[in-house]
Amino acid sequence: MRHRTVGQLMTRPVVSVRPGTGFKEIARLLAEHDITAVPVLDAEDRPVGIVSEADLLLGECAREDPSGLLLTPRLAPEQAARSRATTADGLMSRPALCCRPEWTAVEAARRMQHAHLKRLPVVDEAGRLIGIVSRGDLLRVFLRQDRAIREEIRHDLLDRTLGLSPDALGVTVEDGRVTLTGTVERRSLVGVLERLCRSVDGVVDVTVLLGHREDDTVRAAAER
Repeated sequence: MRHRTVGQLMTRPVVSVRPGTGFKEIARLLAEHDITAVPVLDAEDRPVGIVSEADLLLGECAREDPSGLLLTPRLAPEQAARSRATTADGLMSRPALCCRPEWTAVEAARRMQHAHLKRLPVVDEAGRLIGIVSRGDLLRVFLRQDRAIREEIRHDLLDRTLGLSPDALGVTVEDGRVTLTGTVERRSLVGVLERLCRSVDGVVDVTVLLGHREDDTVRAAAER
């Protein structure tokens, strides 16, 4: 199956800054380009960190409330230091967790979820920045047309992967929801088909309405 890669989904060119870029220049770039973060690059164009809107707002959070109604928050030492920073080197969150252009959308999404990130710089084999991929970019796989999803299931999954005729089963797709109907030779294929369909880019849900001619799961259980 043809999974969409980060290289196909990423945004380029990327607005970036250097460690010495000042606070106001970073704020201007975010506003001018309608973005929420910029990667910070070293002299070799390798990402060393990310400066986001949240990083810039640390300074505001650390200030005393002019009205005196709100208590000044207690920041961790590292956050307190960043709240006083005036250049990207001190403001940025580090290290910069990156991904590669050949990664699938699933791989990138898992890294974002695990690290609680909204975006990942994309780097080449030498670690140089070539793009950036955001949550919104990854969600573009769900914009695939139902017709394209159906054809991928019929030809890539049924025919090429499982060796079945594309017309062996009924495949309907509506708003990314797949329904499989018909009869398969072995009951064990039912679970395989559901898992494979769920892995197709753009699929939201899978309903399996399949019969089977042989229950090979009973025999397999008896042999164990």
